[in-house]
Amino acid sequence: MTPVRMPTRPPRLTPREALLFEAGIKLGGIFHQYLGTPVSAKTAGGLAAAIAGAVSLQPFVHRVTVGIDVARGGPTGKGRYAYRYLTPEMLSVRVHLRDGPTRVVVGMSYRADLRYPLMHVVSASSAPRSRRTAAPRRRPA
Repeated sequence: MTPVRMPTRPPRLTPREALLFEAGIKLGGIFHQYLGTPVSAKTAGGLAAAIAGAVSLQPFVHRVTVGIDVARGGPTGKGRYAYRYLTPEMLSVRVHLRDGPTRVVVGMSYRADLRYPLMHVVSASSAPRSRRTAAPRRRPA
């Protein structure tokens, strides 16, 4: 196998592109870390708050909202063991990130037509950089 050559210089990303990359990492982390967690109607709110709280500790995160709709899951056990496992169908997430003037909002929600939890960019903006205007030149006297 031929070794992969690392680039000598990393590509230059705009602040917006870098923040979008960070956002994707955060959504992927939520998806792969929490699916399969036991959840019931009684515990869904606590689990959603725990996920949001954990993600909010990460760099650039301004706000996180997590929704878990346990009714969208599979069958439950009975009695004391009446819970489901967290599945992609149950999860909806919105993450707001900020880095200076750059703002990104991303989301994750289940797309039944794709049978997949689609991660998407809701909005991305960078405040325009202020142009420095040169002082008017004085005419020589």
